[in-house]
Amino acid sequence: MANEKTTEKTVDPQAVVMPVVAPLAGWLVPGAGHLIQRRWMRGGLIFISVTVMFFCGLGMQGKVYGFNLGDLLDMLGFIGDFGNGLLYLIARSMDWGQSAIFRATADYGTKFLVCAGLLNVIAAIDAHQIAIGKKQ
Repeated sequence: MANEKTTEKTVDPQAVVMPVVAPLAGWLVPGAGHLIQRRWMRGGLIFISVTVMFFCGLGMQGKVYGFNLGDLLDMLGFIGDFGNGLLYLIARSMDWGQSAIFRATADYGTKFLVCAGLLNVIAAIDAHQIAIGKKQ
């Protein structure tokens, strides 16, 4: 017993915090989850793609869904739009995407907004997978 060596594993604080912070930052600001992990190219591409898709959707007069418990399609649209994080919160606070639809392209714009949010959620999950070491 006197010769027993106790080995204690030290836990890296970044390994504990990063799996939580990376997906939250990536959801809030597109690409930020990758940028804080020094994945510059991937983070930049995600930021550009999600932001351009979002503003193209707004430019086509797409609808930004609000929280609704009534219609199933409105609930799904809200979930997709909410995936845009800070972009969604800014759009709702500025009443963007709330006007009456005057052009046929508005339906495409609505789909752009939802797809941008879903792409951002997938990117946040990817940032989490990188943070826990399952992906490089």
